[in-house]
Amino acid sequence: MTNSAPKAPPRAGLPPQQREELNRIETQEWLDSLAFVMADGGNRRAAHLLQDLDNYAYFYGVPIEFKQNTPYINTIPAEDQPEYPGDLELERRIRNINRWNAVAMVVKANKHSDGIGGHLSTYASAAELLEVGFNHFFRGHGAGQDRDLIFYQGHSSPGMYARSFLEGRFDEGRLNRFRRELSKDGPGLSSYPHPWLMPDYWEFPTVSMGLGPIQAIYQARFIKYLENRQLKPAGDAKVWAFLGDGEMDEPESVGAIRFAAYENLDNLIFVLNANLQRLDGPVRANSKVIQEFEALFRGAGWNVIKVIWDSKWDELLHKDYSGAIVKRFELLVDGESQRYAAFGGKELREHFFNTPELQALIEGWTDEDLELLNRGGHDVQKVYAAYASAVAHKGSPTIIIPRTVKGYGLGETAQARNVAHQVKKLEVQALTDLRDMLELPLTDEQVAHIDYYHPGPDSPEVKYALERRAALGGLIPARKVDYPHPTIPTGEFYEEFSRGSGERQVSTTMAAVSILSKLLRDKEIGRLIVPIVPDEARTFGMDALVPRIGIYSPRGQNYRPVDFGSLMAYKEAKDGQMLEEGITEAGAMSSWIAAGTSYAHHGVPTIPFYVFYSMFGMQRIGDLVWAAADQKAKGFLLGATAGRTTLAGEGLQHQDGNSLLQAYVVPNLKVYDPAFAYELAVIFEQGIRRMYIEGLDEFYYVTIDNENEVQPPMPDDGRTHEDIRDGIMKGLYLFQRSALQGSEKAPALRAQLLASGPAMGAAQDAVKMLEKYGVAADLWSVTSYKELHQDALAVQRHNMLHPTQEPQVSYVAQQLSRENAPGVLVSVSDYIKLGADGLNGHLDRKLWTLGTDGFGRSEAREELRDFFEVDARHVVLATLYALQRDGQVQGDVVAQAITDLGIDPERDAPVLR
Repeated sequence: MTNSAPKAPPRAGLPPQQREELNRIETQEWLDSLAFVMADGGNRRAAHLLQDLDNYAYFYGVPIEFKQNTPYINTIPAEDQPEYPGDLELERRIRNINRWNAVAMVVKANKHSDGIGGHLSTYASAAELLEVGFNHFFRGHGAGQDRDLIFYQGHSSPGMYARSFLEGRFDEGRLNRFRRELSKDGPGLSSYPHPWLMPDYWEFPTVSMGLGPIQAIYQARFIKYLENRQLKPAGDAKVWAFLGDGEMDEPESVGAIRFAAYENLDNLIFVLNANLQRLDGPVRANSKVIQEFEALFRGAGWNVIKVIWDSKWDELLHKDYSGAIVKRFELLVDGESQRYAAFGGKELREHFFNTPELQALIEGWTDEDLELLNRGGHDVQKVYAAYASAVAHKGSPTIIIPRTVKGYGLGETAQARNVAHQVKKLEVQALTDLRDMLELPLTDEQVAHIDYYHPGPDSPEVKYALERRAALGGLIPARKVDYPHPTIPTGEFYEEFSRGSGERQVSTTMAAVSILSKLLRDKEIGRLIVPIVPDEARTFGMDALVPRIGIYSPRGQNYRPVDFGSLMAYKEAKDGQMLEEGITEAGAMSSWIAAGTSYAHHGVPTIPFYVFYSMFGMQRIGDLVWAAADQKAKGFLLGATAGRTTLAGEGLQHQDGNSLLQAYVVPNLKVYDPAFAYELAVIFEQGIRRMYIEGLDEFYYVTIDNENEVQPPMPDDGRTHEDIRDGIMKGLYLFQRSALQGSEKAPALRAQLLASGPAMGAAQDAVKMLEKYGVAADLWSVTSYKELHQDALAVQRHNMLHPTQEPQVSYVAQQLSRENAPGVLVSVSDYIKLGADGLNGHLDRKLWTLGTDGFGRSEAREELRDFFEVDARHVVLATLYALQRDGQVQGDVVAQAITDLGIDPERDAPVLR
């Protein structure tokens, strides 16, 4: 390339007609030259040439418009399609059988129970996409390390059940119990993919839209992580995610696509079913959503394959020398496309082929011929070509965008109609028409009765379907859990944390990192630990781990970090153990899910510890936490800087007083708010044992705070450590008896103070202050209000169902009975009062609660605790008032205490300020 710009062409002074003719001739010469290069050197050489020309023009300032889109045609030309390897006729019959049974299942369910729901239109649009995969691509468990992970589109579940019926996995009775899982006649079928409800079948819950795409990305990344760390042999497994075009409006759907390209996840394939409709109508009626997605994903670095038109269109394209059809394609908008899908050949003739050039191309075609012009997603040969290209592609993730019709084949009731998603029923005539279209041997009476159709176990269709699945590694969907139970550290390993920190002040966050660091050094399970942070390692004191275990990067470290040579040097490595995800809580949680389900998907029981700002946990990623519960993920979520008052100075959106309640609602999530290092050690030890040795389907949310305090040793007052450990896991144990109990004359006034997490310090101070009022207060550590409440509810239920038996007594009622724990009950927490209030009604007297209801403030801890009325002064006041209500002190004693303690009785409650 020279540095001098080329001279202006001599045509500048020519008359317009001559210039136009010269331009035309020159354009043709360039096209002919390019055609020669393509024929002689191939398409790759032509691409290099065009790139060089583009660079040359850009260097000299030629204004070249940047295009993220290719023309609105198929990415793979017809002449480049591979030969289809399957039996087209048999596969067509299999699809037709599955289509019918999927429809029959939903229609029958709604006939028997009006309003039970279900979806007809999604599978109708996706049948070809799925069946090509089942017959030729999706590898099952028998494929070993090459087994694929598949995120099925949630609303297409009837199609999966229909195929399993054909394969003999389900009988008619099971299909009849679609969405009827509580039937006494046998197991039912869940509405959507739910591993919790069908643990041997579904692997990924996907119907909460937007969560499938981001989880698929991080599952694909975790496969690479396992392979690069040699925890799993390298294989050729793919992660397939079937998505809807309307679903892509969810931010989570596209929020991580750049990350997938950066990680070079060529084991990831999105199949974006572009039927152009969301739940209420068109996705992008005034434009082309496929082009929008192509631009988005190409811009993010993905390999994009469009499957827009079927083979019938190739006939027209091959004889269209003027490019008229491609130009007409570019003018289409999705709203117009939907009319053609809904109204057929006549509509196409009148409105699409609307110029003499276009009309000449279809000369002699009938409306029935035009009806055969279909969308590419319903052409199995086009779909196969796209899939084959995707699995062969290297270096980046692939998105396949097939264009389909929502409600395909369901006639005027649903096909391409705005109401397609809501259609649950079909009238007899519509069912009859569907039978005829599918060419099924069902009588009119069988159609009216909505009978299922099965060709018999020895039929060619069933034999073919089973043979194809056997060749690909077995029947799917299928969830098979088989992993070696790791050898885990016990007792002595955690002993140092039972001895306390001496004079050293340590926060529970620091203690948690110390335990994690020790677990990482363990020879047995250290390699299985997966630390995960969202760009906060230094905030949580985890920076010392970075140079030791490294941050995972598939690229390694191709630079010298600015802190090179220091003890805390930033280290990235291909076999790095820590997943440092950047500022993405949703991404980090998706990583945690991938690690937490590795035991089921890969037989590798990795143990994830995800450490995050507690306020940016449950309320931000609650839907992903629910998805984790559904798929039986295991591991630890650590809500750091926990509590409303510990994060001094940060203010309203950082100070967490509610995550314990948000975590409470997840059924299999264990929730703990420990105050001390030894409590943390017990929770980690027992949690690992319960999840990975006993195989319990649970996971843990544990809060850890950033307030440095001397960590006490585990109480040594005659009780065994085993008793205390048992109390920690059950949610409550006596931390210390009142010092006044050792006096010759025991005081008449007694109190039981319950404290958890960061509020423990205020309770400890309150115990001493209450002595001045003659109150002997015992102090209890509440590690989990959820555990206590759940146990109390279980006992209450048992007693209600067994009214003639001796009533059982819950653990918390036993521990806090008047006999065992005399006096008033007062709790203090750095979380809202509702958590502790749940125990009221399960005790033999009222529990008075203090908590941090309201918005946070930018302040120091002392002022915050006064503001929320959870400091030691307010614990004392609450205790004295409880004693007054119990008739043990007079009101003037409480009034004097208010004055002595400097409390303003007229100020507004924190929740109102």
